[in-house]
Amino acid sequence: MCPLLTLELLAAPAAVSGVRRALRDHGADVQLCASELVTNVIRHLGEGVPVTVRVSCDGGRTRLEVTDPDPRALPVLHEAVGVDDESGRGLALLDALALRWGVGREPDRKTVWCELPDTAAVGHEPPYSRSGSTSTTSPWPPPDRLPCS
Repeated sequence: MCPLLTLELLAAPAAVSGVRRALRDHGADVQLCASELVTNVIRHLGEGVPVTVRVSCDGGRTRLEVTDPDPRALPVLHEAVGVDDESGRGLALLDALALRWGVGREPDRKTVWCELPDTAAVGHEPPYSRSGSTSTTSPWPPPDRLPCS
């Protein structure tokens, strides 16, 4: 079990790299999902929007939550994105990496959350597949398995 980590920030491109740095100890998948969710706030609500990022670990899972003040702007998972499209893959990445994810809405805010395998609990980066009825393998190898040039 890891302690709850809470980050309060204003949505901005520079804040995304700060979130990744703050989540370094939680592994690359948590960093990527947090980056994508904060970037979605910037893209769909604008810069300067207050965002809360929370990370907790329990029971072999890491839970990531990103809260913003607009309960109406809900995330949409696109089924297919064109090769030349510059955006639209963030939630697909999150969907591929997360064990499960969803949205919680309150009158004055929403929280997009996901649960990922806890890398500290297993002692290494999680495998690049997801649990459930269908197992898919990520097209990207882990960083330590990339070919050297």
